[in-house]
Amino acid sequence: MHRFEELKIWQKAMDITENCYKASENFPKEEKFNLTSQLRRSAISIPSNIAEGAGRNTNGEFKQFLGIANGSSFELLTQLYLSKRLNLITEQKVRPIINEILEITKMNYSLQKSLMKS
Repeated sequence: MHRFEELKIWQKAMDITENCYKASENFPKEEKFNLTSQLRRSAISIPSNIAEGAGRNTNGEFKQFLGIANGSSFELLTQLYLSKRLNLITEQKVRPIINEILEITKMNYSLQKSLMKS
């Protein structure tokens, strides 16, 4: 078992989630139950799966949940790209979040590799 609160990847994923909430707070009301909700759920899924995996009994289980978190990262990227294409968010607002997501996907792959060695 790992202390998820101490994992840098979990901390960064929490920052991404917070940034996604802030970035989507001005989306149109008609998107509340559509893109806004989906984007936020994808963002929440990343640190949630990292935490759940960290609380599992084996590194293999942890690795499985990191894979799910990585899938959520790519889902979130897609929703952010779509938000930009629909002019719901500016490039200036979305680019830092995209860069953060790309960074944690790299961290995720590295962590998964290290778990395979242990």
